[in-house]
Amino acid sequence: MWKYILVSIILTLCITSNALPTIKQNNELIEDEGGKIIKYTEELLKLWVEWEEWKHEHSKVYQDNKENEHRYQIWLQNKNKINTHNSDKTKSHKLGMNTFGDLTHEEFKSMYLSKSHYKLQRNGIKFLPPLGLSDLADAVNWTSEGYVTPVKSQGQCGSCWAFSTTGALEGQHFRSTGELISMSEQNLLDCSSKYGNQGCSGGLMDYAFEYIKDNGGIDSEDSYPYEGVENECRYRKEESVATLSSYVDIPSGDEYTLQLAIASQGPVSLAIDASQSSFQFYRSGVYVDKNCSNKELDHGVLGVGYGVEGDLDYWLVKNSWGTIWGDQGYIKMLRNGDNQCGVATVASYPLV
Repeated sequence: MWKYILVSIILTLCITSNALPTIKQNNELIEDEGGKIIKYTEELLKLWVEWEEWKHEHSKVYQDNKENEHRYQIWLQNKNKINTHNSDKTKSHKLGMNTFGDLTHEEFKSMYLSKSHYKLQRNGIKFLPPLGLSDLADAVNWTSEGYVTPVKSQGQCGSCWAFSTTGALEGQHFRSTGELISMSEQNLLDCSSKYGNQGCSGGLMDYAFEYIKDNGGIDSEDSYPYEGVENECRYRKEESVATLSSYVDIPSGDEYTLQLAIASQGPVSLAIDASQSSFQFYRSGVYVDKNCSNKELDHGVLGVGYGVEGDLDYWLVKNSWGTIWGDQGYIKMLRNGDNQCGVATVASYPLV
């Protein structure tokens, strides 16, 4: 209760300064004839406290009061969308407020998704199921087997393709050597443009695999840390920690073969449609959005397993938006749902 008393005092002190959002919601904001704010209800005080706590948690600072009010309005709209979704008992997944709460959906897509859609260009080796592989495990999770590095963050750069690439190679390198090494996304961002990648504007995992193969290696994260902007290539052969001989492309749209690959080989690079507003605030459960496209793909991720939750099959997917997003950086995406969101459209992994 003391927080509301404190905010009430702040409101009284700042009431004529326009430092607070001048929103109207169900007549809870009362003004006099001249438009001067004279009272906030307890509900608005609670929202304002929540807004201030959210800004503090996510280190949000705005240039002036006008921008602060603008972002508050967006945050409030997103909060209402989240609450509306979560109140629908037919939904198989939950949404939650996160660091993207002050962004419109268009702003979010522009900042975090690839600006060029993933193309169905298949130059890798065709996947052949291992001999003797008959019964598949009901569930696989390579994060518990040492194949997967901690969740990373791409920042405000469309470099998801680089994180998907390193994730797949990190897993295959561990499978081959027993050593898990975090590999450099910045190396790919800076050095693979001649293969068709476009830095923070997007790229393809297969293009990055081609670069690593021809280059003879990729540097470690420690020796070539992530910067989130494209710079000149600074690859150093003496810092190279892994390479690949080729890469395998999973037949497009074939979820069963993708399951075979993940079960038998380890983490696999995936491209998905992450453009739906529900994806921005995913928190838990099996993600299902029938508006998802299985052709217009704009985000590179890493398939690290699969399983069943309730009556829904799912893919366990590692994202690159930090642990502040999703379920500690992961999402469960519908499996065996007509290739929803394109999980199996452009899947591949390297051969070490």
